[in-house]
Amino acid sequence: MNPVILSTQSDAVLTLTLNRPDKLNALSNSMYTRLADLLLAADEDPDVRAIIITGGEQCFTSGNDLQDFLQHPPTHLGSPAFRLMQAVIHLEKPLIAAVCGAAIGIGTTLLLHCDQVLITRNAKLRMPFVHLGLCPEFGASLLLPRLLGHARAARLLLWGDALDGTQAVALGLANEVLDDGEQCLAAAQHMAERLLALPNEALLQTKRLLKQPVMKELEDTLRRENLLFIERLNSHEAKTALNAMLQRIQ
Repeated sequence: MNPVILSTQSDAVLTLTLNRPDKLNALSNSMYTRLADLLLAADEDPDVRAIIITGGEQCFTSGNDLQDFLQHPPTHLGSPAFRLMQAVIHLEKPLIAAVCGAAIGIGTTLLLHCDQVLITRNAKLRMPFVHLGLCPEFGASLLLPRLLGHARAARLLLWGDALDGTQAVALGLANEVLDDGEQCLAAAQHMAERLLALPNEALLQTKRLLKQPVMKELEDTLRRENLLFIERLNSHEAKTALNAMLQRIQ
């Protein structure tokens, strides 16, 4: 059986690839756990200096695996999805996302924590939390309004509007738009390799300085969002919407 998370290393660049194409890279609890473990290990490994996260050339991720999510929902702040969030926000090493195709839900909110985001023109970013009876996660309620302003953030979080790659770059959610998946992955690798020539301690300290001003507020927001997310999952609204969505995709 092929692993659902591929971990490969070239020089000091670690690439983590979501590898569940038959499910559009939908994230299960076991995938969240594995990703968190790999990121935590990479942060401690002196042979890793930059990390790329991708879903391959066709799809970044369709978000949560709804069946797994409904059967094993997060019930506490140490649940697998929330543990991944903690690993990402405290990651010391540069994180680059190569986003090809769809990036739904946490596939979009994860990008708010990446140091660079390379994206394909045909990408589809969407955060349908309200549509599913849920609330934002991964600090999106704090970071999106700061990045985009209230009105634009509201369009994405309240209305659940989608963005393509060009629109994502225009809004500042991504850095560079590429024509296809092959170019996107190559650009991410090139971006990571550029870091290898830089003084490593200066690089790490600069990332810490970039994150420090918002870290306490982000941790507080993450806690509030996640506790409310657990509460929302137990609501009639969310159960109805999630089950209806699951029936449509099965």
